[in-house]
Amino acid sequence: MNQATGFLNKYVVPPLTVLSENTYMKAIRAGMVAIVPLTIIGGFFMIVAYMPIPGWEEWVEPYLPLLEIPNKATFGLLSIFVCFSIAYNLGKEFKQEAVVSGSMALLIFLMIQIDINSEELLFTPGSLDSGGLFTAILIALIVARVQKFFTDKSLIIKLPENVPSVVYESFASLIPLLFLVIAFWLIRFVLGVDINSLMQTALSPLVVGLDTLPGILLYTFMVTLLWSVGINGDNAMDAIVAPIFLMYLGANVDAITQGEPLPYVTALGFFTTFVNVGGTGATIALALILWNSKEPGLRKVGRVSMPTQIFQINEPIFFGIPIVLNPLLMVPYVFSAMALTTGTYLLMYWQVIQRPFVPVPWTTPPIIGHYLVSGGDWKAAVWGVVSIFIAIAIYYPFAKILERQRLQEEAAAATE
Repeated sequence: MNQATGFLNKYVVPPLTVLSENTYMKAIRAGMVAIVPLTIIGGFFMIVAYMPIPGWEEWVEPYLPLLEIPNKATFGLLSIFVCFSIAYNLGKEFKQEAVVSGSMALLIFLMIQIDINSEELLFTPGSLDSGGLFTAILIALIVARVQKFFTDKSLIIKLPENVPSVVYESFASLIPLLFLVIAFWLIRFVLGVDINSLMQTALSPLVVGLDTLPGILLYTFMVTLLWSVGINGDNAMDAIVAPIFLMYLGANVDAITQGEPLPYVTALGFFTTFVNVGGTGATIALALILWNSKEPGLRKVGRVSMPTQIFQINEPIFFGIPIVLNPLLMVPYVFSAMALTTGTYLLMYWQVIQRPFVPVPWTTPPIIGHYLVSGGDWKAAVWGVVSIFIAIAIYYPFAKILERQRLQEEAAAATE
């Protein structure tokens, strides 16, 4: 185990740490987090519109057009919000006027989504929702980078210092914006490059892979393994996978509104709710085991950490025992997450429980979160209870070994 930890610390952790702290990755992560409230609001109306209650569908049918308006205003325009948010955050990282960065990116993104084959130059169908997500991210990164390049090289219109800052920034953005408009106009409309299709093709292996059992198991393994050696695995991987999980969620939302089967199992909410039960690694199970531990220190950590773990925050127990760099607890920590990933995936794949289509805050307590994310599926809530018992069964023998070791060490210290 020590050799494995040494290998990870030497070869795996450093590059992933660099990736996690990369300016562009930080901007993507911050941008994705910023739009979470919008998806939650849209999700609330989704719950009301599609309650799995007998007779509800007939009762709510006259009101569906009204209830779906917030959904169309959030999920239906998802790529727009993502584009502005990421460009805004990257602009801040680059010390640019962030609002200008976001506005420029939004202009370019909307311009390349215009369908020149339509008589009224409408937007390409499906380009503003989750279908244009990857293009939105690409445009946001390019625009903010170009803005910084023009600023650093002083290729901007400079006005006197006594001019109001709003006017100064608007003129400063004129030349880089003109360059971007011409460049993307040439690429998209003169050369005919379909940027949306290009991005989807380039990322298709990752998009397809993360919705398979082997793919999501590999992701789960990486996240928990990184946490085990002291790296925030969720943050390290989020900038890469969060847009994909969000795209899955948007597709599931579209499917439920059209009365079609939900296409994706691992949509946003799968991992944060069904796998991270009480925090990454389902550590609420460990806290429950230690609640009446014979060893005072473990018992105290288990009880003190319980209130936070109800809301999916497990740092107190993770670093209090600790689990990090603890070979004895690293095994059940990783294995419990892998087991819940496998069980949840198969249940959703076999359509025993509903796939995620309602976004909820990641701090939503277990069981409640299971129920809400699945759109009110009681079987998902039952699976949430079963998940905790599965995790307890996995952690129990390791927790008892740890308890016995601590008691023996205390007895030896008392004898000396």
